[in-house]
Amino acid sequence: MDANQVSLIEKSLLRGQWDPQISEGASSAVDLAKLVVECRFGDALRSGTAKTIFRRLCEDVDQPFQELLGDSIRGEGDQVEEELSHLTIAVACFHAFIQANWTGPDLDIEPFQILMGEADTSRWTRDGLHAKAIAELAYLGEPAYHLAKVPAFLRFSQILFGLPYQHLESITWWRLRVATVHQQILDEPVALPEDFQSLERLTSTLACEPDLAGRVFLELGLLEHHLSRDKYAGELFVKASRSTGLEYELTGALGKRTKFQQVELSQLVLLAESQLQDSDPSQKEKSIHPEAKNVSPARASQNVPETLALNADTLLEQTEFTSSKPAGSDSLQRLSHIDPSAQPALHPLDQCILLSLCLNVRNTSPLHGLTTEQMAPYVARVISHPRNWSIHTMALLLRSRLESSRTRTVERSTLQLQALIDRMPTSDSSTSERLLYFHSIPLPSRWEMEKELAERFLSLGVVKSALEIFERLEMWEEVVKCYGALEQPEKGIAIVRDLLEGRKEEAEAVISRGKSTSTPRKILQDATREAKFWCLLGDLDPANAAEHYKHAWQLSNETSGRAMRSLGGFYFARGKYPEAITCLKRAVKINPLLTRSWFILGCACMRVEDWEAAKDAFSRCVSIDEEDGESWNNLASMYLRIGTNTAPKSDEESSSISQADDRSTDSGRPDAPSVVVPFENKMLAFRALKQGLRYSYDNWRMWYNYMIVAMDVGELQESCRALGRIVEQTGDKVGSLAVDEDVLDRLVDAVTRAPADPEEAAAVASQDASAGFAAQNPNEGHGLFRNVLGLFERTLLPRLSSPRIFRAYARLQTWQSKWEEVIKAYLDAYRCSFAGTIEKGETDTAKWREAVTEVEEIVDILRNFGPRVEGYKWRLQGRSIVRTFTGRTRDFEDEPEWVRLTQLQEDLRKEDD
Repeated sequence: MDANQVSLIEKSLLRGQWDPQISEGASSAVDLAKLVVECRFGDALRSGTAKTIFRRLCEDVDQPFQELLGDSIRGEGDQVEEELSHLTIAVACFHAFIQANWTGPDLDIEPFQILMGEADTSRWTRDGLHAKAIAELAYLGEPAYHLAKVPAFLRFSQILFGLPYQHLESITWWRLRVATVHQQILDEPVALPEDFQSLERLTSTLACEPDLAGRVFLELGLLEHHLSRDKYAGELFVKASRSTGLEYELTGALGKRTKFQQVELSQLVLLAESQLQDSDPSQKEKSIHPEAKNVSPARASQNVPETLALNADTLLEQTEFTSSKPAGSDSLQRLSHIDPSAQPALHPLDQCILLSLCLNVRNTSPLHGLTTEQMAPYVARVISHPRNWSIHTMALLLRSRLESSRTRTVERSTLQLQALIDRMPTSDSSTSERLLYFHSIPLPSRWEMEKELAERFLSLGVVKSALEIFERLEMWEEVVKCYGALEQPEKGIAIVRDLLEGRKEEAEAVISRGKSTSTPRKILQDATREAKFWCLLGDLDPANAAEHYKHAWQLSNETSGRAMRSLGGFYFARGKYPEAITCLKRAVKINPLLTRSWFILGCACMRVEDWEAAKDAFSRCVSIDEEDGESWNNLASMYLRIGTNTAPKSDEESSSISQADDRSTDSGRPDAPSVVVPFENKMLAFRALKQGLRYSYDNWRMWYNYMIVAMDVGELQESCRALGRIVEQTGDKVGSLAVDEDVLDRLVDAVTRAPADPEEAAAVASQDASAGFAAQNPNEGHGLFRNVLGLFERTLLPRLSSPRIFRAYARLQTWQSKWEEVIKAYLDAYRCSFAGTIEKGETDTAKWREAVTEVEEIVDILRNFGPRVEGYKWRLQGRSIVRTFTGRTRDFEDEPEWVRLTQLQEDLRKEDD
């Protein structure tokens, strides 16, 4: 077969649109490919080619599917055509599975019908085929969802895509797609068997066209998003937009959001324009014409899910823009011509990219209101022009999620989600349209959407409605939670025990088998799923939890990561750290993508003082979830311990958890080891804390650790900033105890070491490079002065009163030769001291003697700085201080120090004379 024709067929399969340049009827493989592109999966899977591929499956039920399919396709003939036939049948199976579980409408073929053929199929049953596929789809100890429809189709496609292909470039792309879907039917994300980054090389060959290049980056990004690697996903989404030429900008335009709004305010709007041309002319007819402003998007295109109206008494259905130009349009080069209220329709692929960029906004922003406000314009831009059933469904689903937390929109949010679920099995649009952009959006499966609806009911307090959905979906963990919310935990335990003992038949299994068979449930239940039930029972029965987890581990043939995670957490909560480490190491070896397992493993290693292992565990935590502030903090703590011979034990570790689910960070500074920590480790700790504070900005404990480490490595400007943050967060509760006064004194010392005259400081720095007093040095001298002064005047002095704080401020003012401010600061310090606050009736002689020293010190300060302030009567101030102090403490007249006070008062009187 001609290489160009093969390439065109591969592109048609990838796009889901048949290329008219392909010569039809050239071979059976070409005709088969056209059937698959047109989504006639039943015809393709009943073809002679499919029968040849699946012939061994019809004859044997005992061998794994992998061996049966591998043997059946070793034929002879045209190798290119054979590979193309295998690829086409794999795509047919794969998309049939997606149609049955994601896009709808209902499928007109099932795997059992394929295996019937002309052979004797008496050994096959629908239940047996289903159970075998579900068991083989379990991966790395994570079970596949047992109620997924036609799972054998997904398993068949996996095996066929996994065969060796020598002549087809697109096979890696299809492996990416099947891996992404496989991830979504597992309980937890798992590590992938291969790296798909090599797919980017296709952009110079197979995917050299803009739309295909955009799809490559978009699909890679969606997989990274599913695995919670959102930073990489965001980069790939941006690459996708550049590939298609999509131009977009989030800006503002004057408009109204409520019905009674009188004043026009700036509203967020996403301006976007496509460069791609529609290859399918019918797509253009589905978009809404910009001038048709009064036409509802849901009614303008009848083959997309209905966009429910808000029907609110205050909010408008959509933002009403009153300006034809965006705010600051002078700065916009290419998008300033777009009218925010009448934007052009976007290419469907660009709509997919916008929805994915919207996901990235959610994943890389803090959880606050601005995130919702940022996401809404992305979604609104897509909803305004329905182009495709699946894309519009995804946009409405995202809007439903955004509106679920707002009282004025929560009703529409729930009703919209229910409407989307109801429309899935209908035939309001063609299968080909629904599948056209399926791989370019994160559309959840049917059961995931129903689960989301149940969780929405649960959040609204409608527990029984949620329970009904969870029971129908046979999501028993959620069922148990519902019974817990209904204060009926015993019912949850009874359900799990009945499932394990075979007394409870799961609904789908009963329906599919009917009354004609008495096959025990336990024969059909795969070991991975049964192990999960034992783990669930362990969660519900703490007294025997360890035995249940161990049984689950043995039952799964030592493949259940859930069993080891649970057992490790069980041991950790009871202080059995060596046993916890053993279990958790097994768990992370099976599934290394779960941060919680790595975190508890790190904490357990900390308890046994295995600093290296703890460092490695926390490093894995932050590599999986960059926004895990606690792990960054603990990683810094490990850097400060590694390389030392001994380390003192503290009452509290830098981060500890009393139970498997709890995370807390130590309230004190990181304990310094008994020997010197290498400077490189200190810098690594500093960088780790700096990174962690980006995501735990309100954690004052982390700021405290950061302040100490920053001071230790010479980053005094950062230490100053950290001290300010600590006071802002804790000053109202603990007062002056919020200030580490040693750190404050060191900051002032770092400033006052330099000459007060900037020109003199610069001259000293030019003569001695090690002096470092030049104004541009941010960590001492004039470079640090502004930060320290701001710390005092904006943060410390308005909030706190402490003698040491005022004295430190006085030293800073002394450096600036502001003598009046110096005297005022020292007097403020005296008034806060014991001498300034002593009351009549004090009986503590030791404290009184200390107070006498304080009185003498303030008088000496007045003698020193008073004459430097013109017109300041410092002697009168000094006599007043001594007279007031002696008047309050006459009970101590018999003490020897009393003579010093009277002599001090006499000296001040003589000096005045």
